[in-house]
Amino acid sequence: MAEETASGRFDRLGFDPAWLSVPAGLLAAGLVLTVGPLSTGASRMLAITLFCIALWIGTPVEPWFTAVLGIGLIGVVFSADLALTGFRSPATWLVVVGILVGEAASESGLAGLVERVAVACLPERALGDAVATYTYLLVALSAGSLALAVLVPSALVRVLVLAPILVSLGDLFEERRATVGIFLGPLFATFYGASGVLTGSLANIIVAGLVESGGGPAITWTEWALWLGPVMGVGRVAVVVAVAYLLYRPRDSDGVATPEAESVATTASERRMLAFLLVGVAVWATDFLHGLHPLFGAIVVALLAFAPRVGVVDPGAVGEADFSILFFLGAIFAIAEGLRRTEFTDLAATTLLSFLPADPSLPVVLGFVVAVSLTLTLVMEGLAVASVLTPVLVSFAGSTGVPLVPVAMVESVALTAYFFPYQSAVLVAILGFDVVDSVELSKMAGLCSVATILLLVPVQIGLFALVF
Repeated sequence: MAEETASGRFDRLGFDPAWLSVPAGLLAAGLVLTVGPLSTGASRMLAITLFCIALWIGTPVEPWFTAVLGIGLIGVVFSADLALTGFRSPATWLVVVGILVGEAASESGLAGLVERVAVACLPERALGDAVATYTYLLVALSAGSLALAVLVPSALVRVLVLAPILVSLGDLFEERRATVGIFLGPLFATFYGASGVLTGSLANIIVAGLVESGGGPAITWTEWALWLGPVMGVGRVAVVVAVAYLLYRPRDSDGVATPEAESVATTASERRMLAFLLVGVAVWATDFLHGLHPLFGAIVVALLAFAPRVGVVDPGAVGEADFSILFFLGAIFAIAEGLRRTEFTDLAATTLLSFLPADPSLPVVLGFVVAVSLTLTLVMEGLAVASVLTPVLVSFAGSTGVPLVPVAMVESVALTAYFFPYQSAVLVAILGFDVVDSVELSKMAGLCSVATILLLVPVQIGLFALVF
């Protein structure tokens, strides 16, 4: 008789192994509280963090439930002010308003327009062939997603606008795997590929701003695009496309609908929604003039889309949007702020950098910066890591004579190499569309990150070593 698998035994007993994450989280928290060489405050904050991370990885309950639990624990152990600090972050409300923008883009029919245009441009040889259609759509949509990163300085907004369109296009395929690939490929292209565009990622903007405010050089948009664009922009999108193709290409070549040719003429609602989005793009693309946070561009689009008479969506549609992600974001930023206030993050960054050898070469420093950044993103949101680690790196570069520009750029690249949804608000937003589960999202994120680290980072470091 064949040996019964562990999962089979769990199924027979009616036990979900995801619940093993609860004792695992409690064990990790207990070890930190009892044997961790930290201050009382740092130990308590890290214990809460590890417990929440265990539940977010295992997902025995919905992520928002774990987030509310984490907020409650922080409030009881520390203070209500710290527990609720995440709800004061503009990034949190950017996601909330972005959900409204995504809802409006979907309800306006704009997703249908994009689908009609994409189908109309399909090569004739690809019609009826699921693999050829999948390949064409994956490459074309990923390239377009990278182009959008040049115009819209927020990966969150780009994801929230693109996702409904990708869901609509994915419905052309009979196999779920192809639907998942068309959904994840372009979204990861606009998220990961934004490393090569200064204004394409909030992490880039924060790192560059902290470098300048710390006495370092002002990194221009052109300079960023010149050094990172080819490898970490175009190259990273190519990696994403390759991963999405290998993981999710259709197995059945006949498993695609051949839609009837439809007119690509736009309706009044579609034209208005497109105009509203372009207004938002104008606000985002001119942030160097007015200095407004991307949140306000999203607010403008949402107000126009839901406004009486001129809008494209009935205000009642707000009730159909899912805002549970708000609690997740609130918990992420509360944890990050708690780790900062208890000085755990400063201690962690300084300790990690202390392992560098004396008088290191530039490639060694850059490789170490990547390792430190990746390590810190395991317990902190990427934007929080940028705000903590960048000042330490500015000071380190100044004292050792290492050129700061490549250090800052490599840090920013590492801050967009994720493995689990809890590490980034953008990944949480992707998860919120309920197209993929956390395991599928983690698999895609992890493979793209590993490929970036093993293939592209060495090339980028080699380029910096030759030039600086």
